[in-house]
Amino acid sequence: MGSVAEVRPGPSRRFRHADVSTYGGPGGPAPVEDLLRELAPRVLTAVVRRYGHFDSAEDAVQEALLAASSQWPEEGVPENPRGWLITVAARRLTDLLRTDGARRRREDAVASFAPAGESRARLSDSRPAADSDDTLTLLFFCCHPSLTPATQVALTLRAVGGLGTGEIARAFLVPETTMAQRISRAKQTIRKAGADFGPPPPGELDERIDATLHVLYLIFNEGYTATAGSDLQRADLTSEAIRLTRELHRLLPGRGEVSGLLALMLLTDARRAARSRPDGALVPLADQDRSLWDAGAIEEGVTLITGALRTTVLGPYQLQAAIAAVHSEAEHADETDWRQILALYTVLSRVSDNPMVTLNQAVVVAMVHGPEAGLASLEPLDHDARTARSHRLSAVRGHLLDMVGDRAGATAAYRLAARSTTSEPERHYLESRIRRLDDTGQDRCAWHEPPGSAAGGAGPDR
Repeated sequence: MGSVAEVRPGPSRRFRHADVSTYGGPGGPAPVEDLLRELAPRVLTAVVRRYGHFDSAEDAVQEALLAASSQWPEEGVPENPRGWLITVAARRLTDLLRTDGARRRREDAVASFAPAGESRARLSDSRPAADSDDTLTLLFFCCHPSLTPATQVALTLRAVGGLGTGEIARAFLVPETTMAQRISRAKQTIRKAGADFGPPPPGELDERIDATLHVLYLIFNEGYTATAGSDLQRADLTSEAIRLTRELHRLLPGRGEVSGLLALMLLTDARRAARSRPDGALVPLADQDRSLWDAGAIEEGVTLITGALRTTVLGPYQLQAAIAAVHSEAEHADETDWRQILALYTVLSRVSDNPMVTLNQAVVVAMVHGPEAGLASLEPLDHDARTARSHRLSAVRGHLLDMVGDRAGATAAYRLAARSTTSEPERHYLESRIRRLDDTGQDRCAWHEPPGSAAGGAGPDR
């Protein structure tokens, strides 16, 4: 096989569209894109295990993936695709390290990472590393406590998810240069922290798992209700979050919160087809065509959460998944068991200090005990810096004021929420509520999904 220099440059995107090319697998044809995303973390961990230098190795693997995305659809997938990628990445890593002007010192440093029995191994040795799976180690590494949540998300999507910098930037509506700087800072921070590429110390394992779950949760939420832009949902992000959480569940099947998060994602994403109209407009939960909900995803999610609740200590993700399961059981919105949901929120509020939980609970309180009780539940959030200026708080208050019959108060709250949100579909939804009040003097009193509702959003849409 030729060197990296002999591989034709790839396209500007890391992956071609799914219908460009497929590879044969146990389940039949699948897109090259899927294969590359599956292999990306395993190739990276193999290169890092063999040669060290996580930051340079990650760049080298990205270039190998680019080459594969260009070459494989035209020439076919190699017999050993993982070995091909490792070889190309290793040769690119050699080039990257040599360009620093200290060839001998760099090569000696890299050689010191070689496994026992391969002392002084050269980077040009193209033999693939053993087919071990260090995906969990890589997930923990990308969620290192020295990183901010934003940089953890970016590094996880690139290193574990195999997404290119441009794809991640487009997903979060920031310039590619901004995202590249974010990823670069993340790698520099990890290097300065002296982080080892290996399992975290036993005393830090639970904390690192919690951080990893939080990162996956953030990725999913951004996909479920995009915080900015013209799209309500980003299916690429929700799908990637589910894929990575499935992988984590495969590696940690006995962890109740891992099962809970996967169940929560599946049960929430099951509603995706019903959440928007063909023009992209938001459809509130009460108005959704439930025949469009994904019955298979719901069944899998319910099975997961049922098993977790029976065998493990309760955690916030499991409780949120249980709430989502109750919603999924109702064939029609007016059949929703709000009392059961309120009982679950009461438990959730005891184990999670999260203002979004309080916001969600206020809506459910209104459904069970009346809108006045729901409004009273919102009062503490006015003094919480995390929510005081949130458009979600204003949106929920507008809905509850409308239920009370305070037309002027509801209109003012909806207008404040519409001015505050950066999501176009949410703004259009809120403006439609204002128009309905202006036209009829009364909005619907059935529960509406507040803008931003998601696995961790501002409404009981679980």
